[in-house]
Amino acid sequence: MPIITLTSDWGLKDHYLGAVKGTILSYLPEVRIIDISHNINPFDVEQAAFVLKNSYKSFPKGTIHIIGLSTEESDKYPHTIICHEGHYFIGTDTGVFSMIFEKTPDEIYELDIPQDSDHFTFSSRDRFVKAAVHIAKGKKLEELGNKKKSINKKILFRPVVDNNLIKGLVIYVDEYENIITNISEKLFREVRKNKKFSIMFRGESVKKVYSSYNDVSVGEIVAIFNSMDLLEIAMNQGKASSLLGLSVDDSVMIEFEE
Repeated sequence: MPIITLTSDWGLKDHYLGAVKGTILSYLPEVRIIDISHNINPFDVEQAAFVLKNSYKSFPKGTIHIIGLSTEESDKYPHTIICHEGHYFIGTDTGVFSMIFEKTPDEIYELDIPQDSDHFTFSSRDRFVKAAVHIAKGKKLEELGNKKKSINKKILFRPVVDNNLIKGLVIYVDEYENIITNISEKLFREVRKNKKFSIMFRGESVKKVYSSYNDVSVGEIVAIFNSMDLLEIAMNQGKASSLLGLSVDDSVMIEFEE
């Protein structure tokens, strides 16, 4: 049974999600449709990439992932199909694909199929669904468009190591208002080398990394390395982002003692 996932900024109020699901089911009644998220901030391709990057590998190979935001096509941002590590991705090449994958995808195709509507504002339903159905039926990717060698690159800020200091930033705030940074556990261990340290942000500092949220009392700040191996700053049963005044792109630093 084919699996198609949906990631979008449609929310749950309007008709968009229902229309896309209904169209998929009209073509493939036996398909399984999985909602990854429809609460991506409008047009926020970085947030969409983060969510999809950290979820797609949990699905079986052969899964088809539709990315439904910023879908209007142009010469600069073509509709694109990616095949990578056994998964398929359909969306607009705004740079979102380069933020999902660590390397150039295995196969890249510029989508070149007609759509059934004369309107070009709902590509997820009118074009992406047709491509997903084509793939789900086991047809060749070559029939959907021309092969390409590259995708648009969007460069994300990477942590900077400056002597005994790691300079990172907040890249995501989850539903619990936990603050996720771009500082990996691997980088932390490479620089630390058993030195004492202080994690600094907004005038606050934390001098220990814990294993779980409950390692501190309710309402206290806790730093952990999460399931993505990224440094996370949270508050046990509290809303860290609001209470600490930390948002996406804010600075987080780790200073190590000499």
